[in-house]
Amino acid sequence: MRKRNRKYQKKKTAHLVEALVVMSVSVCVAAALLIFMSVRENTWIKPKELLLTYMEHVQDRDYEAMYAMLAKNVTIGIRKEEFKKRNSAIYEGMETQNMKVTIVSYDSGQNIVKYNCSFDTLAGSVSFENEAQFVKDEDGYKLLWKDSLIFPHLASSDKVRIQTIPAERGNIVDRNDRVLAGAGKASSVGIVPGKLKNKDRAIKKIAKLLEIKPDEIENKLGAKWVKEDSLVPIKILRNVQEIELRSVTRDQGAKTEYDRQQKLLDIDGVMISDTEIRKYPLGEAAAHVVGYVQNVTAEDLKQHRGEGYTANSVMGKSGLEHLFERELKGQDGCEIRITDSDGREKEVIAHKKVIHGDDIKVTLDSELQTALYEQFRKDKSCSAAMDPYTGEVLALVSTPSYDNNDFILGLSNKKWTKLNEDKKKPLYNRFRQIWCPGSVFKPITAAIGLESGTVDPNEDYGNEGRSWQKDKSWGAYQITTLHTYKPVILENALIYSDNIYFAKAALKIGAERMEKSLSELGFHEDIPFEISMTKSQYSNTEAIETEIQLADSGYGQGQILVNPVHLASIYSAFCNRGSVIKPHIVYAEEAKKELWLPQVFSETTADTVLRGMKKVVNDPNGTGYAVHRTDIVLAGKTGTAEIKADKSDTSGTELGWFAVFTPEKTEKKPILLVSMVEDVKGRGGSGYVVAQDGKVLESWLKGTK
Repeated sequence: MRKRNRKYQKKKTAHLVEALVVMSVSVCVAAALLIFMSVRENTWIKPKELLLTYMEHVQDRDYEAMYAMLAKNVTIGIRKEEFKKRNSAIYEGMETQNMKVTIVSYDSGQNIVKYNCSFDTLAGSVSFENEAQFVKDEDGYKLLWKDSLIFPHLASSDKVRIQTIPAERGNIVDRNDRVLAGAGKASSVGIVPGKLKNKDRAIKKIAKLLEIKPDEIENKLGAKWVKEDSLVPIKILRNVQEIELRSVTRDQGAKTEYDRQQKLLDIDGVMISDTEIRKYPLGEAAAHVVGYVQNVTAEDLKQHRGEGYTANSVMGKSGLEHLFERELKGQDGCEIRITDSDGREKEVIAHKKVIHGDDIKVTLDSELQTALYEQFRKDKSCSAAMDPYTGEVLALVSTPSYDNNDFILGLSNKKWTKLNEDKKKPLYNRFRQIWCPGSVFKPITAAIGLESGTVDPNEDYGNEGRSWQKDKSWGAYQITTLHTYKPVILENALIYSDNIYFAKAALKIGAERMEKSLSELGFHEDIPFEISMTKSQYSNTEAIETEIQLADSGYGQGQILVNPVHLASIYSAFCNRGSVIKPHIVYAEEAKKELWLPQVFSETTADTVLRGMKKVVNDPNGTGYAVHRTDIVLAGKTGTAEIKADKSDTSGTELGWFAVFTPEKTEKKPILLVSMVEDVKGRGGSGYVVAQDGKVLESWLKGTK
């Protein structure tokens, strides 16, 4: 019995030891597992760093990466596509930029990170304190997403509303406050899809009347937002109510436009309503100088990001509209607010007040601008007019022209092609270019010669007949002139526009002095004018290369090319005792002259040349005598520039010039007018330009005495 108990005791002890061993192993395994888990958790990225990473993804618009950071083992209540759509709509709708996140505190027990967040939006800067909670997942901490991560008080049923208050674009007005660019009305043609009968046939008919392709209409009707009762805008047309039906306009005509819109209204489903647009009252007469606006493109939005443009904005694309874009456009107002499911406002997140664009008043005179356009509208020409005493630019005209209103209403492909393929280049801005000046350059040569002391105004150069060359080294090359006269002195050379005299004068001046003097007059340099102009030049290279080129330069040929505004500015020296006035187009109530090139000529030089230029207009033998007046003193110079492929070319064309001005400071309406017309050969040369300018001067100067 005692043996059996002893045997039982040993067995019991063995089982106990075995159990203890198993327990010890289990404890060790558990401890090891805990150690392993602890070590692994220590390698996990902490919630603070994860939050910063998440916010970086917000800034980068990486919604896939954002969603990948969310807790999957906890119901987050939003699917991936819904998550991406909600976040992108809010963040991109606000145009979130420059996001900054600062960690305030971290509760390691609850895994809650408190932080400050700020960023810029369309409505200004936004800043708030918020918190984010993380949970442990099998492979690390995951973000427990809620709508309040976007804004603290945003619930899942709430909406973030972004309302833009468009800024009114400023007007462009002339010196007399006449509108050159401003608000106007147009007719908006729209379609209600559900009311269309025989849809395909109706769309084809509408497209034909609107001069667009049926596909354009179908694409607009197929937009996601369109419902059967939606009014879908298709195209903007001229406002019928503003058209005088009894008169005929230069393009389609009032009656034609009226009939077109009536035919559109006869189609079931078509509606025409008034809409506001940018309007250009002078149209073709001022298109090149005023310019036009167009809707911004995706490229514009990218290039001007952060400047307040939206997909609905317009932007100045040319002329004054482009030049003063920043001042004219203003700043759209914007409000970002949270509304509940019933549309009630819960909170205003940000608010930016609307700032309307500034009006721009310019020195142009609408009547003069229109008068010049009407006289030259059928020509390839340009004109620049300025006040020679203040530098105020009164007119800038380029013909043929285009109607800048068409760019607002929408050019048809047919009309756009016609404009681009027109041989007269109506889109080409001629007053910004440089041209061979011919004889209008002669007063400049005269002034340089007098100022340098190389030309004596009373020296008789001798009558050479109508052709001349310096010597036999010129080969067959001859300089020709149209008139013979005696004595061959400076004043008579200006009156008769003698090429030979000014060729000789240029040779006396010399190439080096000519180059230096022309450089001092702004050649090969930017003209200090608000509108960018092509630089005038005295050579295609950096120097006048040959003796013949120098001689030709004396009478405005060779490689001399001049911008009309630059030429007008130089001519102002003959009214201002030898100082060149700086041209400007921004109006000031009290216009004060600003000198561009002070005292480039002496007063004596300026007066000497001016006397000759007065006789060009007032002497019966003068080439500009056709504009002679008995009531007002005028001075000026004509010019006919030959455009040849080479020296032997006899079929080249001609440019006609006339520069004319009022040289007396007592004149009530002072003016300095420079006009250039292409292809005047066989049409009277510069005489054609003189006649056209004479009509403009008549209307401008009428009743001033």
